[in-house]
Amino acid sequence: MPRDSERTSPWRLALQLGALLACVAVALSFPSMAPSPYELTVGIAILNYAVLSTSWNFVGGFTGYISLGHGAFAGLGAYTTGLLVTKAELPSFAALFVAAALVALLAVPVGYAALRVRGASFVIVSIALVLILLLVFQSWASFTGGSRGLVVPRPFPGMLRSEHHEVFYFLFLALLALALLAWWVIDRSRFGMGLKAIREDEDKAQSLGTPTYTYKLVVFVVSATFTALAGGLYGLWFGDLDPVFQFSILSGAYMVLMALLGGVRHLYGPLLGAVIVGYGLEYSKLEYGDTPLHLVFAGLLLGVVVMFMPDGVIPAVAGLLARVFKTGETSIREVTAAELRDEREAEPAPGSPDPKREVRQ
Repeated sequence: MPRDSERTSPWRLALQLGALLACVAVALSFPSMAPSPYELTVGIAILNYAVLSTSWNFVGGFTGYISLGHGAFAGLGAYTTGLLVTKAELPSFAALFVAAALVALLAVPVGYAALRVRGASFVIVSIALVLILLLVFQSWASFTGGSRGLVVPRPFPGMLRSEHHEVFYFLFLALLALALLAWWVIDRSRFGMGLKAIREDEDKAQSLGTPTYTYKLVVFVVSATFTALAGGLYGLWFGDLDPVFQFSILSGAYMVLMALLGGVRHLYGPLLGAVIVGYGLEYSKLEYGDTPLHLVFAGLLLGVVVMFMPDGVIPAVAGLLARVFKTGETSIREVTAAELRDEREAEPAPGSPDPKREVRQ
């Protein structure tokens, strides 16, 4: 039986449902409320960030493995989609799904090698993947376009630019909803419990019979697939790909920052982080042009998160509200070993009479 503090009250469920419906309504009506096509492109960029950070969170949030190289899968998704359209002459969205499938297949051997190490070694391996792909796609100019870039034909050539942006806004929104749904399903599954056991103590989880390596590899492939879909959709929308930008370590760093800011253990944490960081990045680029001030903004924000909100904005705000309203909700991680021992000692031993039952009799 769950404790009273673990049960979710009806008013809290209603509040959560109301907030979710309000956010969905705002997201669906944003294209009609945007004052100009530029604001709509900012909305698309933020949705792209949200999909990427949510995709990253399949690995980072569930297993605790910090990957700075997830930008490699986004770049592969974009370039593979573009090359399938320009070289193989596949339809745009058929190329998108074929590219995601190819990236998923490539993620199997990559994950097989990378997930054998942990901690800082895993971070270094993920960075190396981005740098290797950057060199390959920049040097293979006859196939990828190299530093000249790759121009991807628009999938809807007859549309006006504003209509083109609006269609892709809803496509990115649908992809985000699919990624959030997948994360929610995994979070409530037996598979998700095994992943979280890996995050808390991988060696103990393995000793208790959890196939840790298989679990890590599966969620790594799922994460790479969603990242590739986001990258491919971005390539179809933006239409101009450059290896320097598509295979950038900064892309992976932004994913990590967004997820950490919102809260990696919360479904909507990466989404909230993407809204804050994405808007800040786009605003700084608009106001300060090509100056590196957007990097300064990202660095300062990362410092604030690490120092004052290590678990993210959502857990910090939830903890503050719990203290203000004195809900008494807690996590089992906050219960000390001594308190657990006292609870076990207070429980009647098997076969012994229950003092409470004797008093009632």
